Amino acid sequence: MNDENKSKSSKVKVMYVRGEEASSSRSSGNPRTGKGGRSADRKAPTDRRSSSSPRRDEASSRRNDSSSHRNDSPWRTVSKRPTEQTASTQVSGEEEGLTAKSYIDPEQLRRQRQEETRVYGENACQALFQSRPEAIVRAWFVQSVTPRFRETLRWLAANRKAYHVVDDSELAKAAGTEHHGGVCFIIKKQVGLDVAAWLSQAAEQDCVVALENVGNPHNLGAIMRSCAHFGAKAILVNDANLLESGAAVRTAEGGAEHVRAVTAPSFLQGLDAFRRAGYSIVTTSSHEGQPLASTTFPAKTVFVLGQEGEGLHEDTLRQGDISLSIGGTGNIESLNVSVAAGILLGEWWRQQKA
Repeated sequence: MNDENKSKSSKVKVMYVRGEEASSSRSSGNPRTGKGGRSADRKAPTDRRSSSSPRRDEASSRRNDSSSHRNDSPWRTVSKRPTEQTASTQVSGEEEGLTAKSYIDPEQLRRQRQEETRVYGENACQALFQSRPEAIVRAWFVQSVTPRFRETLRWLAANRKAYHVVDDSELAKAAGTEHHGGVCFIIKKQVGLDVAAWLSQAAEQDCVVALENVGNPHNLGAIMRSCAHFGAKAILVNDANLLESGAAVRTAEGGAEHVRAVTAPSFLQGLDAFRRAGYSIVTTSSHEGQPLASTTFPAKTVFVLGQEGEGLHEDTLRQGDISLSIGGTGNIESLNVSVAAGILLGEWWRQQKA
């Protein structure tokens, strides 16, 4: 229906839409004015004035409704409020580092936080897609990297996985860092293997790196990269989640997909399990031990490395079958743990291939 307001220079038309409730209750009235319905609808003005206070309260709660409409008019807009349950479970994308709003159960959110992690960096994400695409939950890209992720985008679309092409600032929110490399995945974590499970499938030639209290993600990433390059396929750690951090995986530049985290009830119990399985435990020291150049490594070797500052614990040093030092000029006290790991792994690889 149209109401027309004519003047000398223009004609204004206003369109109203009758609500369903009003249509059913006033079907016999005038469809343009709302008049002529049931007698209850045509009460005297005194009836409305007698309830002016509740009406005033009702009007203040409906500030979005047009002030020009009568309180009993059928021509109105009704805004549906979100349910109490929906409002209580609303989680903003900004809180999660995401770009959209999600409505999920808080308990489900906690479980997802424990089961999922972020991976970013072009090489890391490419390697993950080639190795285990089914682990991807959601993805973000900047426009400039999409030509190099065509296969990934096709797979995500075909498997109904959500992905977003966003600007740099939005991707920084999703990744939680500005060093995202133009791409970020939310993935399901790869659960670490128990030491017994690893030993049941280990090859005849097997090199393992055992890290005592090494938690810096950049060192962990560099060690995973060296492990992948020299064929060491397992890293013994107290917490498998250390190898799943976004910074560690990005620093590994794809190497994380070639290394598994191995865990045990305690670090010393893990070393003991490897020894009983026929592995030689090799510890390192800055001041003692036989020179690396004169050491022969067996086919099954565990290299044990600790923090740069404190080194290995005394109990751990006593677990060693071989203690060695990496010779140098002596100008500095020790090497970075990731550099030391690379040197040891390179020598093991050279001896096995020779």
